[in-house]
Amino acid sequence: MVIAMAYLTIEMPESHSLKEKRSTIRPIIKRIQNRFNISVAEIDHLESWQVAGVGLVCVSNSRRHAEEMLQKAIDFVEEHLDGGHLAEVETDTQTF
Repeated sequence: MVIAMAYLTIEMPESHSLKEKRSTIRPIIKRIQNRFNISVAEIDHLESWQVAGVGLVCVSNSRRHAEEMLQKAIDFVEEHLDGGHLAEVETDTQTF
């Protein structure tokens, strides 16, 4: 079993409320879940208006497949962030 994980720090300098931030983050999370069938959630900076910490996890029987799916999801986030940008991306892959 292979688990590929990513932690994304997303900055949204034009966001002025939690409601505005979440209206940007939630649709992206839903689209990633539906399109890539991986687990994703906002897990950090929950009370910050302009920063979101998002975790992504893909479980597979192939290291190549897990890392490829994760990278596609990260690219998707980067392409579809309106009013924000990826400040930091941390990834890790574990084999069990």
